[in-house]
Amino acid sequence: MPFLDKLSHYREKEHQLHWEGTFMDYLDMVRERPEIAGLAHDRIYRMIEAAGVEDKGDGRREYKFFSSQLYGLEDDLQTLVEEYFRPAAQRLDVRKRLLLLMGPVSGGKSTLLALLKEGMEKFSRTDAGAVYAIKGCPMQEEPLHLIPHELREEFQAEYGVRIEGDLCPVCRMRLDLEYGGRAEGMPVTRVLFSEAKRTGIGTFAPSDPKSQDIADLTGSIDFSTISQYGSESDPRAYRFDGELNKANRGLMEFQEMLKCDEKFLWNLLSLTQEGNFKAGRFALISADELIVAHTNETEYRSFIANKKNEALHSRMIVMRIPYNLKASQEERIYDKLIKQSNIKGVHIAPGALKTAAVFSVLSRLKEPKKPGMDLMKKLYLYDGQEVDGAKGGDAAELRKEFTDEGMSGVDPRYVINRISSALIKGDKPCLNSLDVLKSMKEGLDQHASISREERERLLNLITMARAEYDHHAKTEVQRAFVYSFEDSAHTLMNNYLDNVESYCNGFKLKDPITEEERDPDEKLMRSIEEQIGISENQKKAFREEILIKISSLARRGQKFGYSSHEKLKEAIERKLFEDLKDVVKITTSAKNPDEGQLKRINEVSARLMDQHGYCPSCANELLKYVGSLLNR
Repeated sequence: MPFLDKLSHYREKEHQLHWEGTFMDYLDMVRERPEIAGLAHDRIYRMIEAAGVEDKGDGRREYKFFSSQLYGLEDDLQTLVEEYFRPAAQRLDVRKRLLLLMGPVSGGKSTLLALLKEGMEKFSRTDAGAVYAIKGCPMQEEPLHLIPHELREEFQAEYGVRIEGDLCPVCRMRLDLEYGGRAEGMPVTRVLFSEAKRTGIGTFAPSDPKSQDIADLTGSIDFSTISQYGSESDPRAYRFDGELNKANRGLMEFQEMLKCDEKFLWNLLSLTQEGNFKAGRFALISADELIVAHTNETEYRSFIANKKNEALHSRMIVMRIPYNLKASQEERIYDKLIKQSNIKGVHIAPGALKTAAVFSVLSRLKEPKKPGMDLMKKLYLYDGQEVDGAKGGDAAELRKEFTDEGMSGVDPRYVINRISSALIKGDKPCLNSLDVLKSMKEGLDQHASISREERERLLNLITMARAEYDHHAKTEVQRAFVYSFEDSAHTLMNNYLDNVESYCNGFKLKDPITEEERDPDEKLMRSIEEQIGISENQKKAFREEILIKISSLARRGQKFGYSSHEKLKEAIERKLFEDLKDVVKITTSAKNPDEGQLKRINEVSARLMDQHGYCPSCANELLKYVGSLLNR
């Protein structure tokens, strides 16, 4: 479809969203679909739920609404939804609280708010999220406010909808003057939320206390019309254009709320608890909106310490938004940010972003108290991977050790700045893990805000991330050297299993060529088991565990494969790598490789490029680097 046709199609779709009718027409719709008269918190919760919820087991759920932009915060977002949005949608008292997002800089608070605002705009354009308001109301008011208080109980009994709030001054005057008190004739229209048009979404950012005006929140008198209408208390002489007015029925973001002058916070006291605020010379004005603020931990502690703010303390729900603590999810953050840039023509080697993510997450973790556990093991446990000597519940146990874990450490902005610096520095066609770590280290020297002790700690973590990359690089190259790796692994595994079955069941093996009977090959079995630290005393239990696994799968009609037992898989890989170590060492470190070595290098490079995403430059650098590692 040509682009101009797409523009025309878009306008047509927007026009189809328009609806206009009378209050009576609206009542008919409410009878059929009571949810359209839901409050702001209910609408937001339905929006989040409509995007999908994935059950992860053990009571853990992932809300898909957030997963496209926020990575590694599934547990914290579940807490936010289930301890705030869900009960607030059911009109429990939590909806009368201001939502304060607290977390470190660049932790995702602004991204979370941007998702909510963007989501509300899109949701209001769907049938499920349709919003209707009194036409001409500056606060896109709920039409049911036209029903007198005396009749609301009967309305609830008939329609199943409870009404909260009162008409704004403008609509109250129009109802009397233009419609003679006949609510049936009041026009109702569909409204589409838009941050740009200040409809249903507002944002307040504090500025200089001396110049900041409370009118930015509540609206102001239009002095040019006072002579026409004769009074400052006439609604027609007032601009209902403050952020609290414009955010009605939706969401209002309060940026840096704790830096605001006290008079700006006073308006929030009655708004959060009673659902109204004071503006001009009018009675309290009803408002139905979610108030969201965000701050960092230092400002929050200072705010709490100030006794003057006690009235607001109890009207807040504080939700922690810490840094992500999963390396695989951190890698996704960097990948997303780089794809949003205009950098072209620079290849990022496999593992480069992972190495950066490992360093970042290590900086956010606290040293574990559990014996036998270190930071690197903790990192992999948090990322859902199996770790030697760790049990299934260890990750949850480790999380309970430090309630503030993730509230400090290296922030994603610093990391992406250093990656960006490395990307545009020099004329290298490819950026690898060593380039990233070098840039991280150089950045610490330019970072004036970190202490000498913190710098030393981060340098040690860079060394740890480098060691982890070295291990990964050697494994990658050794695996690439194994011709038809999967076939070789399966052959070795089947040979091992034949011997284990013979050992455990007490029968002899028959030689496939000579047909002579022989004892199980203890040397072969031990050469594999020793790769993962299985001692002489543990070998019998380990072998029996393997046979039990085979039997369990067979009962379910499944076949035992190379990846069926994680520990055995690791042992077989290590055994294969160990057998190839000398070949890899000689081939990769040869300054003048002979014809056979050159052929093998070319085959390995091709495999790295075809199967693992390397380019010719980073594949060549990887081979040279691993050669130097093996020669140490």
